[in-house]
Amino acid sequence: MFSMQKLLVPLRDAVRRSCQLKAMKAASTIVEGNIQEFQVREQEKRNEETSHLTELVRDFLDPADFYRALQNIGIEFFCGVPDSLLKDFCAFVTKNVPEENHVITANEGNAIGLAAGYHLASGKAGLVYLQNSGIGNTVNPLLSLAAPEVYSIPMLLLIGWRGEPGKRDEPQHILQGQVTPGMLNSLGIPFSTLPDFLDGAKNTLENAKKYIDKHSSPYALLVKRQTFLPYKLPKQNPEFRMSREQAVQILVDGLHDSDIVVSTTGMLSRELFEYRVVKEQGHERDFLTVGSMGHASSIALGIALRKKNRQVFCFDGDGAVIMHMGTMSSVGQTQPNNFKHVVINNGAHDSVGGQHTAAQNHDRFSLAQIAVGSGYRQSKVVATETELMSGIRWLRQTSGPALLEVKVNQGSRKGLGRPTRTPIQNKMDFMNFIALQAYDQQPNYV
Repeated sequence: MFSMQKLLVPLRDAVRRSCQLKAMKAASTIVEGNIQEFQVREQEKRNEETSHLTELVRDFLDPADFYRALQNIGIEFFCGVPDSLLKDFCAFVTKNVPEENHVITANEGNAIGLAAGYHLASGKAGLVYLQNSGIGNTVNPLLSLAAPEVYSIPMLLLIGWRGEPGKRDEPQHILQGQVTPGMLNSLGIPFSTLPDFLDGAKNTLENAKKYIDKHSSPYALLVKRQTFLPYKLPKQNPEFRMSREQAVQILVDGLHDSDIVVSTTGMLSRELFEYRVVKEQGHERDFLTVGSMGHASSIALGIALRKKNRQVFCFDGDGAVIMHMGTMSSVGQTQPNNFKHVVINNGAHDSVGGQHTAAQNHDRFSLAQIAVGSGYRQSKVVATETELMSGIRWLRQTSGPALLEVKVNQGSRKGLGRPTRTPIQNKMDFMNFIALQAYDQQPNYV
């Protein structure tokens, strides 16, 4: 009887997951279509009704028009990390700019270096795009490389202004939005807000060009929410058997009550939060890294080194791992046997427009091999539900550091919610959970 129950549990969980996912998808079509496109259509209707009152007309900048305006001031090279506020322009660049003139970089600091190299080779200024949360990654190369007092490298920075004052956003973005102008001022980088109409954008670009040409140094444009008209990349055909959300659900079902989870920024943490709600579980087991992209593995490593008798799982994404891949060398050299690294690889920056990461090139790029080369004891790659069910059992029973790469399709469920607990609440619940003495008696590898 006991063995029969053990056999039925995975089947029951799989059926439950399927039913829950269908219900969520059905609800999401009612809750949310394409919000951005709907809002643009509604605004265009209002523009027609109030066209005689120009002060009430709301403009949107066509990505193609903005790209041509950039060409007119001599910008031909583009690099950076995609952002949700820039996703339509980034999508246009990805689709229309030759590959040799566009590079999606691992992180924003890399993009500054790449633009510097482009200038040294061509004598021209390139464009670096990023979210304002990535300014921190650019500080060192901006000050020690591009600054006029050092090598004086001209470039145009296109920065998505998440957390713009007066706009609703997540806590980490609200803080970042408030300090963004001050950070640019501290870096000595002049900036303007990009207008949402073409003539205004052209004038702003001309002023930026004059500054760049005169001072041979960076100039920044801040981009507010819904500046650009929608532009989408062609939809990718499914390549694998699972979505990221299905993978998260299987992983959670394979965990034990004592296991500690640190999840990466973006959709993954949102899907994890919602599945805990569906399972009527609390959220104390999970540290949701709502910001600090690429640092979830460092957080997990710090916990693993302290809580040696607890299994610590880092639920990571390919874009996040690549952004700060040096952490894998720290994991490999410290060798915590309780560190379990799960990288859900959809080959894309999914939450900010779907632009590809290097991990999308499955024939030329292997996170599993990089892990072993960095000092991880073992790694494994899975791509189906059955393989993942087996893979999470393998990961629990394996002495770490070990990495499980899970290949999934791009995309997420529309209507996906956000965590309803604040970061401080999440932190306190999580710290209370990992402090429980009852789970610290002996390692649990079964």
